[in-house]
Amino acid sequence: MKWSTLLCSDRIRSYTGSSSSTDLRSEFEKDYHRIIGSASFRRLQDKTQVFPLDKSDFIRTRLTHSMEVSSLARSLGQNISQYIIKNSRDAEFDLQMQSDICSIVQCAGLIHDIGNPPFGHFGETTIRDWFRGNLPKLSFKGKPVCEILNPQMLQDFCHFEGNAQALRLVTKLHYLVDEYGMNLTYALLSTIIKYPVSSLEINKKSGNIKDKKLGYFYADRDVFEKIQSATQTGGCRHPLCYILEAADDIAYLTADIEDAHKKGFLSYRMLLEELRAEEVLTRMLPEDQKIYLEMVNRLEHKYESGVKRQAANPEDYAVSNWIINVQGFLIACATYGFTKNYRAIMDGTFASDLFANTHGSALHDRLGDIAYRHVFVSRPIFKLEISASAILESLLSKFTDAVLYYDTDQPMTDVQEKLITLISENYKAVYRRQAEGKSEQEKLYLRLMLVTDYICGMTDSYAKRLYQEINGID
Repeated sequence: MKWSTLLCSDRIRSYTGSSSSTDLRSEFEKDYHRIIGSASFRRLQDKTQVFPLDKSDFIRTRLTHSMEVSSLARSLGQNISQYIIKNSRDAEFDLQMQSDICSIVQCAGLIHDIGNPPFGHFGETTIRDWFRGNLPKLSFKGKPVCEILNPQMLQDFCHFEGNAQALRLVTKLHYLVDEYGMNLTYALLSTIIKYPVSSLEINKKSGNIKDKKLGYFYADRDVFEKIQSATQTGGCRHPLCYILEAADDIAYLTADIEDAHKKGFLSYRMLLEELRAEEVLTRMLPEDQKIYLEMVNRLEHKYESGVKRQAANPEDYAVSNWIINVQGFLIACATYGFTKNYRAIMDGTFASDLFANTHGSALHDRLGDIAYRHVFVSRPIFKLEISASAILESLLSKFTDAVLYYDTDQPMTDVQEKLITLISENYKAVYRRQAEGKSEQEKLYLRLMLVTDYICGMTDSYAKRLYQEINGID
C-alpha cells in the first residue's frame, strides 16, 4: 500500500469546489467540521460508554470518550509521522502527508463509535442475541424469514456490529445534503473500517485481528467496494486504522479504571494490589517486569505526592494523575509498535494490535482484566444492563413486527401503522432509495435494517422514554 492512494481525499459524491477561494482548509479539515456540526455526533453526549443510564456528570459518555480518542489518535499520528520522516522510513512520505494523517485520525476518533446503539457495547450484544433468538421465529407471507434472506443478510443481524453501523451512518443515514450521508473523504472512511470483512468472512481463529468481526453490511457492499478501490487497500486494514484502534484502547482502558474508581468499584489500594499481583509478574520477561513495575510504582508515588500537597482526596489525586502517566507510556509503546512493524503494516500482513510484543503489552492487558472483573461483571452493572436489555428487546420486537409488511401489498394493523409513523422520516427515505428496483428478498432485508438503523440512532434517554411511552409505563 502507498500513502499517495491511502490518503485519498476524494469523496463518493464529488463536487467542483464551490467554496470561496479564501477557504484554504484541506479536504480532511473540512471533514472535521462536517462531523463536529452534525446531529449524529451531538447525540453521543447521551449514549453510554460503560455505565448504562448513569446519572453522574463525571462518568464518560460516548461523546467524551470519542473526543479523548480523537485527541490521542492525533498525538499518535504526530509521533509516528515524525518518526517516519526523521528516520527516512518511506521515501514518498512528506510533511503534507503528516498533516493529513493527523487530521484523518483526529476525525476518525470522533466518529469511530457514532454507529453504536444505546447502552454501550451491551446494546450491540442485545441486538445480536435478539436476532439470533427471534429470526428463526419470524415469517413473511407464510414462509420463514430465514429461508427468504440469503446467508450474508442473516449473518449481518446475528453478528450485528456498531463499527459496520458507523460506516452505514456516515455514508447513507446521516442526511446532510443527499443520500451520501456526510460524504466524507475515502481516506477517513477507510480508516474507520476496523474489520474489512463481511459477516460471512468472520474468522476469530485466523490469528488476524482484521477478521474478528464484520466491517460492513450487505446493504453497504457498494460503499465498501468504492472505498477499497479508491484507497487500494485490497482487503487489508488501512494503516491508520491501527492508530485509531490503539487510541481507542488507550482511552477506554484508562477511562474505565478512572471511572470505576470514581464510582467506588475500585479503590486505590485495590488497584495497587491488582497491579502488583504475583501471578501477573511471574508471566513477564525480566525487562518487561522492570518497566511494568516502574509504571506501577508511579501510582504509589502519586499518592504520596497527594498527601504532601494536602489534596482533599489523595487517592483520587493519585489515580487521576497516574492515568495521565499511563496514557503517555502507552502512546510511546503504540508509536514503537507501528514503527517497528512499519513494513508489515504497509504490506497488509501485520495481524496484531500495536501493543503486541511491546513493553506496554502487560499493562495494557492487566488494565483490561482489572476493569472487566471489577466493573463489567459487577452486580450494579448487571442490574443496569438487565434494564437496558428489557428496553431494547421490547423496541426490537415491536418495530420488527411493524416493518415486516411495511411497503408491501399486505394489510397492516392499526398499531403497526402507528409504529411506522414513529420511525424517522429520514431513515424511511433511505430505505425507499435503497429498496427501489430491488427484489422482495432484499426489500425485506432492508426493512429489518430500518429497525436497527432507527434503534441505533436513539440516545439512551430517548430509547428509555419511547419504551415507557409505547408500553404504557408512567
